[in-house]
Amino acid sequence: MSIDSTGVSGVGQLFQLLRDGVPRTRAELAKSTGLARSTIAARVDELMRMGLITPIAETVSTGGRPPSQFALNPGARLVLAADIGASHATLAVTDLAGSILIEHSEPLDVTLGPVPVLTWMVERAGDLLARIGRSTSDLAAIGMGIPGPVEHSTGQPVNPPIMPGWDRFDVPGWTRQHLDVPVLVDNDVNIMALGERAIAWPGVEHLMFVKVATGIGSGVISGGLLQRGAQGIAGDIGHVQVARGAGVPCHCGNKGCLEALASGPAIARTLRAQGVPAESGNDVVELVKRGNIDAIQAVRQAGRDIGEVLTTCVSLVNPSVIAIGGSMARVGEHLIAGVREVVYTRSIPLATEHLAIVQSAAGENAAVLGASMLAIEHALSPDTLASLVSA
Repeated sequence: MSIDSTGVSGVGQLFQLLRDGVPRTRAELAKSTGLARSTIAARVDELMRMGLITPIAETVSTGGRPPSQFALNPGARLVLAADIGASHATLAVTDLAGSILIEHSEPLDVTLGPVPVLTWMVERAGDLLARIGRSTSDLAAIGMGIPGPVEHSTGQPVNPPIMPGWDRFDVPGWTRQHLDVPVLVDNDVNIMALGERAIAWPGVEHLMFVKVATGIGSGVISGGLLQRGAQGIAGDIGHVQVARGAGVPCHCGNKGCLEALASGPAIARTLRAQGVPAESGNDVVELVKRGNIDAIQAVRQAGRDIGEVLTTCVSLVNPSVIAIGGSMARVGEHLIAGVREVVYTRSIPLATEHLAIVQSAAGENAAVLGASMLAIEHALSPDTLASLVSA
């Protein structure tokens, strides 16, 4: 591994080796980087001053003074992770390793607009930090997921269909007026993909996370990196046309969209047409859990419809893992069985030979964990640490 030994950037680069939490001595760091022991000592001292690493139990000595080991100090700083949904919000405080220290969820209508929703986030953040004996000065960054397209370079929502009043609102700018730390904003499905990978598939380079809830979308990780696309809507599979949906209207203005056939509300509508009382996706989940045959068959068909679109995605992206999450994933294997039935049948064998189609392991925490990862990656990046050293 080549590390710049000149200037403050060397501190940030060296820290990347220690972020995995594995204890290392100065000698081991020198061997890994090729840097002089004196350079390593200076960099370690600077990271110790910043509180980002800490000395831990001594290694076994081979004679003379035992060598000190150093590793990440997860509690040195905190990040705030926010999952803002259509009708709920979850806020968590995590350490620099992504471990949730405290969490709070409650119903919150995103249509209230950005100022009321973000005010709620700022106020709850102060409450949560106080409950664990910390303050806003301990925050290193804020990661946030919202249910709509986001322009990644600015963190601004762009034409979000279910978020009136949010279009082009400066979410990071407004938030920084109240919590003066970097604010990272992304689409909710993108951060769910990050959370799922961090928890269950850390070594997987190619993964898709599919959220099936009030809407349908996916987050795509390829080559180990989240793929957002030119306009931030990569993975928007909910508005791909499905042959079975010809003539079925979608709220986007088109007809035959996957979301109009296989989302929670769409499945409920199908059941109502068959005389089964179901007003929402939650009702569908409860019917399936009670063994209602009509509901099980409707969910299985929704899985097939999703699988039809994912078959194309498998050919384009060639993922190793497709994780199914969102509120409708609570129906369990019935939805996933429908997805597998189509994907494994229609995809070429080479693409599915090692493809796992599974239920989300991160579950309801996928979004806040992903928001935490988004914030941590920024806060601990070499460039950010270099700016702290030079400040």
